[in-house]
Amino acid sequence: MRVDSLPLGGTQSWWFQDAHAQDTHRPESLNSDDSVDVAIVGGGYTGLWTALALSDRSSGVRTAVLEGGLCGSQASGKNGGVVHGYWTYLHRLLPMFGVTGTRQVAEMGSRAQQAVEDFCCSQADALWWRSRGMMKIATTMKQGASLQNLVDAARAIERPEKVTALSLEQVQARCASPRFRSGAFLPEAATVHPAKLALALRNEALHRGISVFENTPLSEIKPVGDSYLLRVPNATLKARRVVLTTNSALVRLPPVRPHMTNFSSFAVMTEPLPNILEEIGWTGGESIADSRMFLHYFRTTPDGRVLMGTGSGPIAFGSKMKGLSDDRDSIGRAVDGLRSLLPALSEAKIVGAWGGPIDVSADHLPFFGTIKDTRIQYGCGYSGHGVNAAWIGGQVLSALALGEKNEWTTSPFHNRKLPSLPPEPFRYLGGRSIRAAILSCEEAEERGRAGNAVQRVVASLPKVLGIQVGTR
Repeated sequence: MRVDSLPLGGTQSWWFQDAHAQDTHRPESLNSDDSVDVAIVGGGYTGLWTALALSDRSSGVRTAVLEGGLCGSQASGKNGGVVHGYWTYLHRLLPMFGVTGTRQVAEMGSRAQQAVEDFCCSQADALWWRSRGMMKIATTMKQGASLQNLVDAARAIERPEKVTALSLEQVQARCASPRFRSGAFLPEAATVHPAKLALALRNEALHRGISVFENTPLSEIKPVGDSYLLRVPNATLKARRVVLTTNSALVRLPPVRPHMTNFSSFAVMTEPLPNILEEIGWTGGESIADSRMFLHYFRTTPDGRVLMGTGSGPIAFGSKMKGLSDDRDSIGRAVDGLRSLLPALSEAKIVGAWGGPIDVSADHLPFFGTIKDTRIQYGCGYSGHGVNAAWIGGQVLSALALGEKNEWTTSPFHNRKLPSLPPEPFRYLGGRSIRAAILSCEEAEERGRAGNAVQRVVASLPKVLGIQVGTR
């Protein structure tokens, strides 16, 4: 693996560069005062799905999307492009919601999966959609136990077909690696080109007559009578309702701050390697993830590239974003993960490396709400699983913006008691200590040893305190 000149591109992903190299659209900024019914701040997946859902629900609603940069330049174009709902999370949902609530959340994720698939397939092969499932793998005994909990949870809610246990031989048949021990297969998962998906959503919004203003950063939202005035560099936009879909930046909002923190995720992309993928038998198109707390997630592309990502990046202090898009150590862990988990690719050339913040909620589920005594909605907390759930966000937020009560606004995604995280600076200091302890324990376990006693105690604190974030 040649890493001496690693192309770290913190603000741009390989996906974003690839998508925009083929994009002929000329972005339009808001340069004159305007008025709409609903202003959506944020031109990523959630903002664009919300705009499209508003169009579906009421053709007479005038909607505008304000994006500070370009659509797909942030989280929507930086993620791994792995699309799945909540069947991967059943063993954590059960203690929170019981059998009935867990099944409800997972089945809503299934509806989102179908909706995203339908949209992607309507674009022919342009978005690289491949519905080939996901393989979760274990590289240690502890990870194997976690996978068994997931399989048992699927049986407990009487949906065993959603998670199938895989033996060592079955895992190796899908992708040969000396590190893989056992696994589980989840058929309801897919991969997509994430930045091209964002651009396709933008194009669909424009096609429907929805205004999408890019390179239009918001500086102020001011109540004026029964409306809001949104100030941007060269104009103002008046709106009856405002929907905020700016992902990790929403940690600044008072109703969000107690329930969310920002970690970061980093990824690397290789050159095309179809011959090596053939050698190791990874030709089925399924995505793969290990079962660490700070997991590795990896997938192939139709032209034979491999993306390896890691969710082990640093935690933010409050609303500060320093280091969340530019951390060489985290990029190094992604490279080490590629070399370790897929040694056949150890000399592959890296052609892209990038990172960005992940908005992690206290219970790892996204949440959507309305700021008290306002007509301003918000949605965030995707916790690294936003490609599927952003469609759910569009359904919830569009209903809230129209004042509707329906199955989405009464679901746990909107109507649940949100657990809280410790306040700052305890959140940051404790989070850093726990992250370091978990990383040390997981690395020791993968070498066949246990972490030292102090590390094990610190790593167990979230579970002891009943906190979902950082729970092994």
